[in-house]
Amino acid sequence: MSPAPADPATILDAFRLDGQVALVTGGGRGLGQGAALALAQAGADVAVLGSCRADRTAALVRALGRRAHVIEQDLVAASPAALAASVDGVVAALGRIDVLVNNAGIIRRAPLLEHPAQDWDDVLAINLDAVFHLSQAAARHFAAQGSGRIINVASMLSFQGGVLVPGYAASKHAVAGLTKAFANELAARGVTVNAIAPGYMATDNTAPLRADPARADAILDRIPAARWGTPADLMGAFVFLASAASAYVTGAIIPVDGGWLVR
Repeated sequence: MSPAPADPATILDAFRLDGQVALVTGGGRGLGQGAALALAQAGADVAVLGSCRADRTAALVRALGRRAHVIEQDLVAASPAALAASVDGVVAALGRIDVLVNNAGIIRRAPLLEHPAQDWDDVLAINLDAVFHLSQAAARHFAAQGSGRIINVASMLSFQGGVLVPGYAASKHAVAGLTKAFANELAARGVTVNAIAPGYMATDNTAPLRADPARADAILDRIPAARWGTPADLMGAFVFLASAASAYVTGAIIPVDGGWLVR
């Protein structure tokens, strides 16, 4: 006999984040702002870290009745010690840390034969180095308390090579690898590590693609859902991976792509 269905109120409670604190990088706009608001709507207090001013995000979090903390930090220039200090600063300001969302990312487009070395260095510094150092710092807190969630933002280019974006493709492949490596080490300490791989989203990073009619049409023709994604499309995935509902999910890379990868 099949077990009785779970009480809907009970399973919905598993998605609540009341009393928890989340740190979201790049939360001043776009996907990061969507993640911050999703976690706040689920009950978490939210710290936002990045070079983009996040006053608007903080105001929206506070309007939901949650606490907000803003850290302005240049992820290209920040040292490992400075990044660790920012994580410690979240604990000092909000009392704890339970969730880290590594969302901040940049993209630089140029043909391989002319690709500037500085573009490569900047992309790897934000998209990969900062992910490692922030995750390490947060994991030390998580390991000590026996619980925690790390959610990385991967990409379709964690699976594919892309065009004109070698640094971005390399960094997002590496994020997928870090997600799996961290998951292996931290699972026994009560910490899960997963990634969301957004499809083609209507954000600043894709503005050049959407401004090119031929490129935009080619992308839409490949997406079964026949539209660009929005930050709202990722909100449920962020809450799921941050919550007790995903307690037995770790090392996963979850596409939220409108069907792009299965086409």
